[in-house]
This record gives sequence, structure tokens and C-alpha cells, in this order.
Amino acid sequence: QVQLVESGGGLVQAGGSLTLSCAASGRTFSSYVVGWFRQAPGKEREFVAAIAWSTITRYYEDSMKGRFTISRDNAKNTVYLQMNSLKPEDTAVYYCAAKYGSGRVNNYDEYDYWGQGTQVTVSS
Repeated sequence: QVQLVESGGGLVQAGGSLTLSCAASGRTFSSYVVGWFRQAPGKEREFVAAIAWSTITRYYEDSMKGRFTISRDNAKNTVYLQMNSLKPEDTAVYYCAAKYGSGRVNNYDEYDYWGQGTQVTVSS
């Protein structure tokens, strides 16, 4: 059974940085895409970034390019989301998710496995 566990969320001032971690277990992820999504209160879940495990191809939501960086550590089976220049509108619960194969990496309906989420709060 695949398990995804997020960590690293917290409270940060605007302009600050946070790094989220997603520890994956349960199988080999070489054929998987691991993505980050976020959901703010009253809003739909939105795509943030994704990485193809084997090719290390990275995908970003346009508005987050340049501020967020996704990476993975194969030895630790962990995916990271480095977030810089944070803004109050980045406040949300951030979820890690995994899907087999490629397809539309920004479509949350295509992801099979989800973590429990980690809260990120950016104060102004």
C-alpha cells in the first residue's frame, strides 16, 4: 500500500521560505509522477508542481514558476517542495499525491494516492 506523508508546513512571514517534504513508501516509484497540490479555504484544490520520478522532469503551475522548486531524493524516497518569496495568498493546505505514468500531471483527478496534507500559513 502506498503511503505519502507530508511535513514541513508552518507559519512564515511574507517573503520567507519553507521546504515541504513528502516521504513515500509502499512501492518503487520509478514509473510514478509525484505532485503537490494546495487548497485554501473555500477554494478548489489547485496544482502546484509535479516531478516524474525516473526522468526528473519537472512541471509547475505558471504562477509559481521561479518561486517554487520541486525535487526528489531517490535514496530517501522523498519529494521536496522548496517555496521562496512566500505571499499571504500561498496560505493553504499542501498535499502530496502520486500517480502511475504521465498523463495530465496538473489534474488532481488522475492521482491515485494522497497524503494527509500540511498547513502553510503566510502572514502579511
